[in-house]
Amino acid sequence: QVQLVESGGGLVQTGGSLRLSCAASGRTIRNYAMGWFRQAPGKEREIVAAINWSGGNTYYADSVKGRFTISRDNAKNTVYLQKNSLKHEDTAVYYCATKYSPLGGKYYRIVVEYDYWGQGTQVTVSS
Repeated sequence: QVQLVESGGGLVQTGGSLRLSCAASGRTIRNYAMGWFRQAPGKEREIVAAINWSGGNTYYADSVKGRFTISRDNAKNTVYLQKNSLKHEDTAVYYCATKYSPLGGKYYRIVVEYDYWGQGTQVTVSS
């Protein structure tokens, strides 16, 4: 079992920045791929960014490419999502998720591929 706890959400103005953290416990995430998703009211949960176990391969949704950066510190068992140039449409609950994936450079982009999820952290971008 892996427990994930997100933090760093809050209220920010358009154009501002936030850094989300996802702290894992229960197991080391060294062998786990990680992902950040978001869900706005009335919408489906969507991928924001994903990263493989080593941090060498990353994926970004087109809507956040160039503005968000996913990173990980396996020694701290933590994954981050740096969010810059925030827009009103970035308002959502942000979730981190993880999947056991010790080999190769694979990341995952689909909700059902992930094994464990955090409770989410609200991000509100005021326009």
